[in-house]
Amino acid sequence: MTRTLPLLTLTAALALAACSKQPEAPASTAAPTETEDVFQESPAPVEATEAGEGAAVGMSEIPETIRGRWGLVAADCTSTRGDAKGLLEVSDDQLKFYESVAKLGEIKEAGESRIRATFDYTGEGQSWTNDVVLDVQDDGKTMIRRDYGKDAMPGPLKYTRCA
Repeated sequence: MTRTLPLLTLTAALALAACSKQPEAPASTAAPTETEDVFQESPAPVEATEAGEGAAVGMSEIPETIRGRWGLVAADCTSTRGDAKGLLEVSDDQLKFYESVAKLGEIKEAGESRIRATFDYTGEGQSWTNDVVLDVQDDGKTMIRRDYGKDAMPGPLKYTRCA
């Protein structure tokens, strides 16, 4: 019995170790590109337009269709107490949030109702940069925001245009 107990303990420990071992990821032969570092998932390409065929040719501003006040919840649009934490105000060159501002940087893709660009954020004594996709849908009533990069918000955010 005294020889059997250590043998059983060793066998159980080996079995547990084998079950919990993560499979090794295949080794990549290529170095990561800048795009792989910036995006957790690839944003969908902007549909071609007459002027720029989906590229940011000559674009230096956020498209007019995207500009305005957007709320994550209805109260963000109607609050008079300054507590609209989900309010996003989009102008021609910036995104204004509750406690931060994001200045438009390089426009990578743009269309009539969609933009993908780099934004330089400042707020609460900090600075950071994210790539952002803003995509207006539902005849201008809804906007989907997706952030990409090290400090990105996980998952898309759905805003409703304020009346």
